[in-house]
Amino acid sequence: MGKASINGNSTPGTVKVNRSVPAIIHPVDDTNSDEYYYLSNLDQNIAVIMKTVHLYKPTEKSCDGIFSVLKESLSKVLVHYYPYAGSLTISQEGKLIVKNDGHGVPFVEAETDCELAALGVMSIPDPDKFGELIYVDPTAKNILEMPLLSVQITRFKCGGFSVGLAVNHCMSDGISAVQFLHSWAETARGLPLSISPFIERSIQKARQPPKIEFAHHEFTEIEDISDIAGLYKKEPIEYNAFTFDEKLLSRLKQIVMEDGIVENCTSFVALTAFIWSARTQALQMSPDQQTKLLFSIDGRSRVKPPLPKGFWGNAIVLACCMCRAEELVNKPLSSAVRQIQEAIEMTHDAFIRSAIDYIEITRATASLAATLLVTSWTRLGFNSSDFGWGDAFYSVSAELPEKGGCGVSTSSKG
Repeated sequence: MGKASINGNSTPGTVKVNRSVPAIIHPVDDTNSDEYYYLSNLDQNIAVIMKTVHLYKPTEKSCDGIFSVLKESLSKVLVHYYPYAGSLTISQEGKLIVKNDGHGVPFVEAETDCELAALGVMSIPDPDKFGELIYVDPTAKNILEMPLLSVQITRFKCGGFSVGLAVNHCMSDGISAVQFLHSWAETARGLPLSISPFIERSIQKARQPPKIEFAHHEFTEIEDISDIAGLYKKEPIEYNAFTFDEKLLSRLKQIVMEDGIVENCTSFVALTAFIWSARTQALQMSPDQQTKLLFSIDGRSRVKPPLPKGFWGNAIVLACCMCRAEELVNKPLSSAVRQIQEAIEMTHDAFIRSAIDYIEITRATASLAATLLVTSWTRLGFNSSDFGWGDAFYSVSAELPEKGGCGVSTSSKG
């Protein structure tokens, strides 16, 4: 198999890898006869490439056979997750849909002379650092031409390895992505799937006729009177990680509750409120600038009836808070916390179905002008995927999907 050397300027925290020509992996058995695979309105809303890297320390067991084991097991697990082997296209209704055309999954074998330690601080989602560990088809001109799933396995000099995934988000949210990774790992170890995927997404179809029952400000276009977009063009984007240990989290919650407006709150809510306020101040938004906060909520158990166990797809909805920058900055942090809590409480069955119907009627996507988008990885469990060489010691998003994005996760030190 031919090798393609990936070079470039070497900077601290980056690696150079030698990549193979991609092998195209297909399901080992063809069990599907449908020409197309339906995508729901919640899938339509986030057709972006989600890039993750899962890092494995060296063990007593040599990883010499890692490529063949993961390649063979991938072809087996794709029988259960066959839509990954299709391609994205546009339906007659003008929506995204998967064509089961046997496009296949690119699988790249890669090696590096670096050790895992060369990555330095691993908690920062820096594309310059992790981009070499993920394969993205360089010939694809747009999202329709990109594979729905691409895999790169990279062996490090120290004996460790990484699993780099590029997944179209319209195929799965974080929970479903973890489910697939676990299924693949179980297959690699010769085990049956502990959770069989439920892949029928028509249960999320819009009602007929659609019925919008709530205001859906997550789709509201905000006027950028502060020229935040211009600021992003002028200033380079820097990625950083800020660690909040138990002591800091306790202090933050104490600040939130000291005025008596909020009786209790979770760490995620307190952190999100703090980040939203701090970012608004840092960007020096005009006092009258409307600023929005978006964060994802898993709707699996919130809809009635709940989605079936093993549901594979996008079941997240975007909760939204919106206010003037002056209000956010000048009011106590408890005010922002209460907004977030109310948005969470609002995300019930009726609201979720209204959001699905809203997308059906308007074909809207979330607007991100003057918006902070927060995602949380703290409960996903990416790390617990053992392909036969132990669990990953760390999993990281290779990049944030938007310039106004922020991720909350556990650190590499716990």
